[in-house]
Amino acid sequence: MELALTHDMSLITLVAQASWVVKGVMLLLLFASVVSWWLIFEKLFTLRRERREAEAFEKDFWGGGHKKILDRVDEDGRRSSLEEVFRAGTREFRAKRERAVDAQAVVESARRAMRAAYQREMDQVESYLPFLATVGSVSPYVGLLGTVWGIMNAFMGLSNVAQTTLAQVAPGIAEALIATAIGLFAAIPAVIAYNRFTHDIDRLANRYDIFMEEFSNILQQEVGR
Repeated sequence: MELALTHDMSLITLVAQASWVVKGVMLLLLFASVVSWWLIFEKLFTLRRERREAEAFEKDFWGGGHKKILDRVDEDGRRSSLEEVFRAGTREFRAKRERAVDAQAVVESARRAMRAAYQREMDQVESYLPFLATVGSVSPYVGLLGTVWGIMNAFMGLSNVAQTTLAQVAPGIAEALIATAIGLFAAIPAVIAYNRFTHDIDRLANRYDIFMEEFSNILQQEVGR
């Protein structure tokens, strides 16, 4: 007489049969993955908008549209990040120059105002990047914790079995390994996105730095007249 032991090895069944600790790990990782993907798309659109707005502002500024840009310096409302930096420097330059402050001090004050506005804008652009970095670095270890716990429970369940076969161990190990798979599924996109966004933000920051230096030179020439 041949005894056949069959187990349902479908993904849904393995997840449903997992211990509550492993299920909790899976839910945590799935939540982190969903939030990560939402942040990835949000940051992707944000950086594209920032580049597009910076290109449009520089085209207007260096293309002879100074008058149009200067006319809206004192207007209320949020502008592009690069224009916010420009507005901060221009307002400070005008305020200090009206008080007949030393020419060099006027330029330095305008540069500090631009640097402060630049930092505020970059803080907004860089928001939520630490979350992606955390998910990318921690998720594999959280998944590994669920796997270790699941495998431990699988072997503990065999302690009272007289004869152990691979068919008895396989379901417990398989459901435990799902936690590691979900951890990697959450970590890999987060790491790729974090590295890509960091590179793009560095390029954007360099672009702002160049503009601030060039605009500072223009202000230096203005006070020298």
